[in-house]
Amino acid sequence: MTDELYMAHALKLAKRGCFTTTPNPNVGCVIVLHGNIVGEGWHQKAGGNHAEIHALHAAGDKARGSTVYVTLEPCSHHGLTPPCCQALIDAGVDRVVVAAQDPNPKVSGKGFIFLKQAGIKVSHGLMMKESKEINRGFFKRMVTGFPWVQLKFGISLDGCIAMNNGQSKWITSHHSRLDVQRYRAQSSAILSTSNTILADNPFLTVRWPQLKKDIEFIPDQKLLRQPIRVIMDRQNQVTPKHKIINQPGETWLIRQSHDNQCWPNNVVQMILPVNKQKINLSEMLLLLGKNQINNILVEAGAKFAGALIQDNMIDELIIYIAPKILGDSSIRFCKLPNLIDLNSTPKFSFTDICKIGSDIRMTLIPEEQKSI
Repeated sequence: MTDELYMAHALKLAKRGCFTTTPNPNVGCVIVLHGNIVGEGWHQKAGGNHAEIHALHAAGDKARGSTVYVTLEPCSHHGLTPPCCQALIDAGVDRVVVAAQDPNPKVSGKGFIFLKQAGIKVSHGLMMKESKEINRGFFKRMVTGFPWVQLKFGISLDGCIAMNNGQSKWITSHHSRLDVQRYRAQSSAILSTSNTILADNPFLTVRWPQLKKDIEFIPDQKLLRQPIRVIMDRQNQVTPKHKIINQPGETWLIRQSHDNQCWPNNVVQMILPVNKQKINLSEMLLLLGKNQINNILVEAGAKFAGALIQDNMIDELIIYIAPKILGDSSIRFCKLPNLIDLNSTPKFSFTDICKIGSDIRMTLIPEEQKSI
């Protein structure tokens, strides 16, 4: 096998962590001696052993003189766990091949120096794009302070999310709703609004029965991480009686003031100042970034979706289109007021189109991201 094949295997391992590692990145590691894989592992949970440590434990004495393939620069500092660089040095590895440099200022480049000073041969850049792709939320947060924001819709052929009376269950198919569960499970947080909570009273949780067949490396429901439910609630309309409150995991209420209701311990009221009767979306996302939110899945109505799009806050659109027509009086999926010039409309590029059950799922990114 070549370096590329070993690194591809390490990337495949890294993807297993996408349901559990946040706020940490997804990392995989493969240890090779004399052309044979003698150890492998992936980072499974924040606060637990990193991928390199799992792989070193699996390799044991066979790590001495080996080549290590790791998808992200090994850490050289003491965080929640000891530095991986020291563990690689103590194991006597000969060479370390890294896909991407860690964007975390505490680590970035320091791990390479640490290993080289110990006499270990180091190279990086192999399959860097792929490593960044599986950690795009982590990279964006470390570089810009903002999380990666996905906006998800289920719509009809004529672009509607509900009938005029508010009825929306179900526009899309059972298969599409199963597919959404994977997006939820991979997200650090689900972002919605008090309007959606008042209208639909949703749970906004990941359903284990709909995922367990596809995630064989998470053997127990107790290990499944629930994304944080973040609700824009400027006017304090959400109450302890709503379904999102008494669910596993945390609920964060973005408000302009506290209230005196009796909230369970898993509810946090986060205060942001209001400008012109609304919360600044940029400040809100920066606040979430400061609280280590890497990836956000937005599940909200047309008004909030339009505001995010108009403020250029969306990194990716995920749209499920059902083969149904709801008619002229139904509710459109996005409100973009004051658009009068076709040249100034938000533009997107398709990155994927596929069939999900009886529906079509389209994935798009803003046009300006094409050149990044």
